[in-house]
Amino acid sequence: MREEPNIRAVELLPVDWMGFIFYPGSSRYVGEKLSLIPEKVKRVGVFVNEQPGIIRERALQNRLDILQLHGDESPAYCRKLKEEGFKVIKAFGVKADQPFPSEEVQRYEGCCDYLLFDTKTPMYGGSGKKFNWELLNDYRGTIPFLISGGISPGDAELIKAFSHPQLMGVDLNSGFETSPAIKDVSLLQTFIEQLIR
Repeated sequence: MREEPNIRAVELLPVDWMGFIFYPGSSRYVGEKLSLIPEKVKRVGVFVNEQPGIIRERALQNRLDILQLHGDESPAYCRKLKEEGFKVIKAFGVKADQPFPSEEVQRYEGCCDYLLFDTKTPMYGGSGKKFNWELLNDYRGTIPFLISGGISPGDAELIKAFSHPQLMGVDLNSGFETSPAIKDVSLLQTFIEQLIR
């Protein structure tokens, strides 16, 4: 999210979290300060291999509730931010043609509050493509996770059919945008209604 009218409109929907990308390499980069700080949702700041001091500054300046780390951040890096009182999401890329990265993910037990599983790409960030969610059956950890990657308006029934004891939510992005960082409010509303009914 980036533009104030769009933030206001999406905040009126039954969404729990709203994401803001603080990675300058992204087409969805919000800059250093949000145009509007929403109040009815948890505010998630997305960072990629950022200096901890800059993360702290952005988090305080924008009243972020959750930090989503989308780069090569180590378990120790995540643990330090968690110990400072931040809620931390660590994102992992999953490849459709490879086994689930169980050993890598296991290293983050106790270091993060949430995980996010996305389609692995050579770059940091989304590909707009799905991975095989059945690979997540090999995840045996205790940290709750969200799924991301190529989720589109027609996927509500697929998501409802997928079950895992640690699945806690879905991350919706490019499949619900009219342009980078601008969400189609009606598409989101219809999808959420289908998901929760």
